[in-house]
Amino acid sequence: MDNALTIDLEEWYHICTAVPDPLTPPAGERRLRGNTGAILAILERFQVVATFFILGSVAEAEPSLVPLIAAAGHEIASHGWSHRLVTTLQPEEFRDELRRTGDLLEQQCGHRPIGFRAPQWSLGPATPWAFHILREEGFRYDSSLNPLPFVGERRGPRTPHRLDNGLWELPPLTTASPACNLPTGGGWGLRFFPGMLINATVRRLNRGGFPAVIYIHPREIDPAGPRLPLPLLKGFAAYGPRRSVAGRLTMLLARFRFTTMTRLVDQWDTVSSSRRTTPSHSSPR
Repeated sequence: MDNALTIDLEEWYHICTAVPDPLTPPAGERRLRGNTGAILAILERFQVVATFFILGSVAEAEPSLVPLIAAAGHEIASHGWSHRLVTTLQPEEFRDELRRTGDLLEQQCGHRPIGFRAPQWSLGPATPWAFHILREEGFRYDSSLNPLPFVGERRGPRTPHRLDNGLWELPPLTTASPACNLPTGGGWGLRFFPGMLINATVRRLNRGGFPAVIYIHPREIDPAGPRLPLPLLKGFAAYGPRRSVAGRLTMLLARFRFTTMTRLVDQWDTVSSSRRTTPSHSSPR
């Protein structure tokens, strides 16, 4: 069964609320070009296509990156423009960010993005208007409702589902536990939790007919890169174990099949049209 690998394309300092202005780089060299090249090399090695959620301000600063990624067959999706939490934006500011990013990405790769992921999973019950704006702006899917404590939607479904307005929602992989869902699908959790646990969760989802959505950031493939001075807990959430995610990523690519988010959505839309069914909202455990 096909799963989805996603990359949030942003610089090493794009950690929400950690810098006063995410559009103004702190002192330190840019690392994104080299880190993106390393990710693309791994994907080429395994002949895998992925979905890249591109930050608009990054695409503007590094105009050759989006054409390079698209030329390799990967999907270009939107991560917004400024990397500010959606909860800090007014509805029209959010719409403007979507349009500005969409215009630039379309100019750089020839296709307007149809997928969106909010910085730090900042969509949810507090931003119901955002889902309507996404639909109005032509988006077909979102991947922001992370079913975890403190971020996303803690009690939300762990599997892909369709929202009332027709937008597909593709949450990242989590592993159910008695206390709470565990963030095994990306970030510090992908590097911290045992590989056996992550593999078992992917297999369990696939046996139930659901894809796993994995996500990484370019800084996670760069253990020698700079780090922001953060409080202990926030620093662990941002960086986790210092080792690179490359080993864990290659393990998953060697064991499971991956494709882009749009290809998954295309498959579900075809099924929905012919059978009038959608993936269940229930979550396997």
